[in-house]
Amino acid sequence: MRSSGDGTAAGGPYPLHSSAPDPGAEAVGYRGPTACAAAGITYRQLDYWARTGLVEPSVRPAYGSGTQRLYSFRDVVVLKIVKRFLDTGVALQNIRAAVQHLRARGFQDLDRMTLMSDGATVHECSSPDEVVSLLQGGQGVFGIAVGVVWRDVEAALSQLHGERIDTGETLIGNNPADELARRRRDRAV
Repeated sequence: MRSSGDGTAAGGPYPLHSSAPDPGAEAVGYRGPTACAAAGITYRQLDYWARTGLVEPSVRPAYGSGTQRLYSFRDVVVLKIVKRFLDTGVALQNIRAAVQHLRARGFQDLDRMTLMSDGATVHECSSPDEVVSLLQGGQGVFGIAVGVVWRDVEAALSQLHGERIDTGETLIGNNPADELARRRRDRAV
């Protein structure tokens, strides 16, 4: 995928490898503060990106004052990707095109994808050969390995609270060092 400076995206038919996310993971959502902590962003950034449509919560949007957005695991991965692009100086307009491209792909099989950028354009690479080809052409300056971001977010969210989408029950993070959380889980079973 390439995104040009005018905010449009053009993608190539890159086959992505199969990744098998936890099917129960989509039954859990994350409130704004949890999503911020896992992605390394401020609540102000999260709110702005949701209001402008850059990364909207796919589980539950805010319907007005007092309602809470609920983000899926994949939403949090995208938030972290956006943060990394911003930290490296990619223009928000180009990031927006990259996010739109990821949404169009359905966020499936991202574990082996690398997003490369020279600051002006964003390219999708799904194999080491594509990364090398891009670098040899002088187009890529830095890359974001989506699989690494995926695992970082998994690790962060395992320490934080989630919410069951169907019941609204708060789920305590899966931190093996947290004895109290382990006892609560054991008692609930």
